[in-house]
This record gives sequence, C-alpha cells and structure tokens, in this order.
Amino acid sequence: MFGKKVERKTRILFLDRKNDYVSQLAEYFTNQMFGDRYEVYSAGFEHDIVDCDMISVMYQIGEDMRRQVAKDLKNEELLPKDNYYEYVIYLEKPIFDEYAKKSPWQGKQILAPMKTREEFTATDDAELYDDYVKVIEQVKEWVRANMGDLDNLAKLVSA
Repeated sequence: MFGKKVERKTRILFLDRKNDYVSQLAEYFTNQMFGDRYEVYSAGFEHDIVDCDMISVMYQIGEDMRRQVAKDLKNEELLPKDNYYEYVIYLEKPIFDEYAKKSPWQGKQILAPMKTREEFTATDDAELYDDYVKVIEQVKEWVRANMGDLDNLAKLVSA
C-alpha cells in the first residue's frame, strides 16, 4: 500500500523591524485565511514583544491573537533552521531597501509596505483605536487580495 503524496505548503516569511506589529498581523491573517496553503512565519531584525495595544484592539474587534509571539531572526526554536522561504515579504520599505538586494534568505522578495505606528496621528485613545483598526484592515485586505492565489503573489515579486 502506498500512502497519499503529501504536498508541501508554500513557505512564507513576513518581515518588519521588530516583529511586533504588521508582520504579526500578516502572519495571523494568512494563517486564518490560508493556513491550508502556507507555512507562515513572521520575524524582525530586532527583538521585541508583540504590540499590546494591537492585541487589545484585535480582541475588541473579535480577533484573538494573544498566542502570537515576537521573533527575531536568530530565533532557532520558532523559525525554520534551513532559512528557506519561497517568498519573503517585507512590510516596511526601509527594511526592503536595506536587505532585499543582499537577502540572506532564499526565495522571491516582495515589498508590501504597510502604515507604521510612526504615521499615526491620534491625539486620544479613540483616535488611537481608529488608527489601529485602519492598519488591521489594511493588512487583512492585503492578505485577502494577494495571498489567495500564488500566481498573483508571484506578480508582486520586487527583487
């Protein structure tokens, strides 16, 4: 008896500076929507923790990402040891500009810049909540629009 051939999932890495914000959202939503297609990771160049305000806002809108863990690129427990990814998706343009041409990762490089916290204009908690919701929706929509079809994803390759 021969077993069914197991098809390997496409391996994706989402990157930003600290893996505390938009890369966490991209990993979370990709797993939610397309976990059957992708082996998804996110990481950052600096060690940090997941943004607590973002976790709170996500929870308030019905998304529970409390189990997400921030990872820097040296994390050997939670990232593949072989450093192989079919796609590396940079969520901050300065990171892309610095690393895409000299990437230590195998795989196609994509720039998908998202709004950063530094761009928030909130002057009170209600406005801060609104800023977070806008970014959450931006990332969720990008994932929905681009991760559903590998051919579409391949068209986004920047480097």
